[in-house]
Amino acid sequence: MRVSVFIEPHRGATYEDQLRFARAVEDLGFEGFFRADHYQSMGADLGLPGPTDAWLTLAALARETTRIRLGTLVTSATFRLPGPLAVMVAQVDQMSGGRVELGIGAGWYEREHISYGIPFPAVGERFDRLAEQLEVITGLWRTPPGETYSFTGDHYRLVDAPALPKPVQVPGPPVIVGGRGPKRTPDLAARYADEFNMPFKSIEETAGAYERVREACDRAGRAEAGRAPLVLSAGIVVAIGRSDAEAQRRAAPLHVASALPPEDAVVGAPARLVDRIGEFAAIGASRVHLRLTELADLDHLELIASDVLPQLDGDR
Repeated sequence: MRVSVFIEPHRGATYEDQLRFARAVEDLGFEGFFRADHYQSMGADLGLPGPTDAWLTLAALARETTRIRLGTLVTSATFRLPGPLAVMVAQVDQMSGGRVELGIGAGWYEREHISYGIPFPAVGERFDRLAEQLEVITGLWRTPPGETYSFTGDHYRLVDAPALPKPVQVPGPPVIVGGRGPKRTPDLAARYADEFNMPFKSIEETAGAYERVREACDRAGRAEAGRAPLVLSAGIVVAIGRSDAEAQRRAAPLHVASALPPEDAVVGAPARLVDRIGEFAAIGASRVHLRLTELADLDHLELIASDVLPQLDGDR
């Protein structure tokens, strides 16, 4: 089981906070460091000192780390044009020596769009734009050096793009698509993604999502085309402790009202997290992304590294 850590800096974190946390993630043996791509806190708390841009942050971390995978869960397709986004991700992949992954979604939090003047179309158009962005980004990365890339869609048009720079990873950084959507999300994952992620839901809900994405892969003829099977991953909200009081203290921020949908958190002893990861493995997951709330709480990371990681088989 591959184990990465996921954070939400929009709750309140400086770059230095994230750098310290990412270095601890690397030193303690986790596989990767992923962060949310949001420009605003989702509750009454302002999330001081304010937001940090996901790709600016990852570019800096690419130069400050040496081993861990780095990526977004997930970049909003409403925030950036697909051509410049392909350039940004390819550049950060170069800066990291080929350690970057692009998680990308349609965008959902309307409040941050209103606050910062970002257009927020209806959900159908957002998914249409996401589909075109996936086509453009992967198309640019796959275009051989010396050739050009063109695309005409309903929302984006590229003419004879030089399709540069090239990422280190060939044909491009792994693409992660995920979410609870019953139709378009599985179809987009089957066509474009390397990993499908189900974020922060129960075993039963996750199993249903995995079955839908397997069916979408069959419809898309993914295996017949010789493409690798999708990596199936799960996001897990984590608040564990050496005592119940410690676990409950770490779980306290999870009870604060926010715009997030309900989540199935693991709260309690480290053994509960080991068991939950085992349950996800049993339904097909080979990777988990552990969401930790407090970036200053490095002891939480150390507890997972000492009491959970050694009990998991395979690469971390």
